[in-house]
Amino acid sequence: MSALRSENIDPLFTAGSLAPRADVRDMSSAGRSIWVQQLTILTFFWIYVASSNILYANAMRASMEGSNTEHPLFAPWDARLAQHLFLYPVLVGCVWLALRIGWQPLWRALPLQALCAVFFSALPAPVLWLCEQMFGTPMMKSHEMPASLAMLASSSDMPIWLAVGTSFLLTYFFALALLTGFTLYRRLRDSQLRAAALERALSAAQLAALRLQLSPHTLFNLLHTIRGHITWDPVAAQAMIVQLGELLRRLLAAGEREFTRLPNELQFVRLYLELQQRRFADRLSVVVPDGGGLPAVWVPSLILQPLVENAVVHGLAAHDGAVAVSVEVRIEADQLVLRVINTIAPQRVDGAAGIGLTNVRERLAIQFGGRASFSAGPADGNVWLAEARIPLLRDGPP
Repeated sequence: MSALRSENIDPLFTAGSLAPRADVRDMSSAGRSIWVQQLTILTFFWIYVASSNILYANAMRASMEGSNTEHPLFAPWDARLAQHLFLYPVLVGCVWLALRIGWQPLWRALPLQALCAVFFSALPAPVLWLCEQMFGTPMMKSHEMPASLAMLASSSDMPIWLAVGTSFLLTYFFALALLTGFTLYRRLRDSQLRAAALERALSAAQLAALRLQLSPHTLFNLLHTIRGHITWDPVAAQAMIVQLGELLRRLLAAGEREFTRLPNELQFVRLYLELQQRRFADRLSVVVPDGGGLPAVWVPSLILQPLVENAVVHGLAAHDGAVAVSVEVRIEADQLVLRVINTIAPQRVDGAAGIGLTNVRERLAIQFGGRASFSAGPADGNVWLAEARIPLLRDGPP
C-alpha cells in the first residue's frame, strides 16, 4: 500500500476532490485545520524561496555593475517578486495535483508526476520575461522573447532558461517532499494518538471487567454466609441481609469508579469483615485501622476487598482453629503500603493464589505499570502476608 495515494493520506486540497460535494460543504473543523496547516507550510516555504532568490539576484547584480552587457543576467527585485507571486498559485495547483495522483501504480503515476514537475519548471523563465517587460528597465524591455521553441533552441538565452528551469524543478520537488513528509508525520502522529486512545479504552475495559469480576464472587460467598444463619438464627440473618444490601450498594458505587478515598475503601472492607465475623464469631478476629486517622489519599477502588476475602476464605480453610485478619496502612517515602495479614493452618503455609490475588496484580499492572508492586506469600510462622505498594496519590487520581 503506497503512503502517497490520495485515499491513504490527507494531502493539500484532496478532501474536496475525493469526498462528495455535501461532505465538502460540511467540512469539519479538523479538516479545515489540516488544510490551513498544509497551505501555511507551502506558503512559508515559497516566501523563503522568493526571498532567497531575490537577495541572491540583487547581490549578483551589484557585483556585476559596470560590466558591459547587452542584457543584464539578473532581473531587478520587483520583477522577481512579481515572478514568484505569479508562480505561487501554479505551485499550489501542481502540488495538489501531484498529491492527488500519488505514486501507485508507478507505471502510470510516474509520467504524470514528471509532467507536473516539467510544467512548473518550464514557467519561471517566460514568467520572469513578462515581469521584466512590466517592471524592467528600458534595456530589458527591448529584450525580445524567442517566438518559438526552435528559436529558443538557437537562442543564446537557452542555457539561462535551462538553469532557471532546473533550479525551480528542484524547488518544486523539495516543496512536494516537504508537504508529503508533513502529511506522513501527521498520519503517524494521528495513528499513535489513536493507538494510545485504544490502549486506554482497552485498559478501562479490562479494569471494568476485573471490577465486575468481584461482584458475583463476593456475592456468592456472602450469600453462603447468610444461608448458614437462616435456620438457627433468623434475627442475625436479617441483620446480615441489611448489611449485605449496604455492602452491595457500596460495591456498585465503587465498581463505577477507578479510584476512591482510602477511608471509603477501608469502610467497605470493615463492612465485609463484619459480615464474615457474624458467621465465624468464635473463629475470626479482625483488626482494621480507624478511618479517622488515615491519610487523605486515593487508592484503586476495591483493591483491598479481594485480599481480605482471600484472607478469610483461605485462612479458615483446612483447619478449625482461630484466624486473625488484620489490615495495615503505611506511608513510605512516596509510596502507600497496604498490607493484609492473616493466620493460616500449618499445613497450608504455601498459601493459595486464587482469583483475588491475580485480580489485584493485574489491576495494579494496568493502572500503575512498574510504579506499583504486589506480593503475596507466607511470612513468619503460620502467617500469610499480601502487600501492595502503590504511588502516593494525595491530589487525586492520575
